[in-house]
Amino acid sequence: MQAVVSRQTIEKWAGDFITELTTIGSRNKELNKKMLYPQKENIIKKFASHQNDTGSPQVQIAILTSEIKELTGHLRTHKKDHSSRRGLIRKVNERRRLLKYLEREDAKSAKKLKDALELK
Repeated sequence: MQAVVSRQTIEKWAGDFITELTTIGSRNKELNKKMLYPQKENIIKKFASHQNDTGSPQVQIAILTSEIKELTGHLRTHKKDHSSRRGLIRKVNERRRLLKYLEREDAKSAKKLKDALELK
């Protein structure tokens, strides 16, 4: 014996299911960010000039340095990964540009940051 379910009931179930998936998805997106980049939050806290600072050159350079170190380690084991190598070169150039800007604007801060990150 088969149960007969109306089309309206099925559409309601589907709507509820989709709503639940979207809520779970948005909650998971925030959790995944925190799980994937826990060191990023620490870097931001360490190099921020004020409480809500996430975009200052110091913070950006520190984050890029962390990503560069990570990519360098990856490329040591995966020598033929050319797309990651290209991303590494892009990050190195971006960090270089930001350092140049910071040196122009605030040489003391640039020197302090270089010492903290152990850069040349």
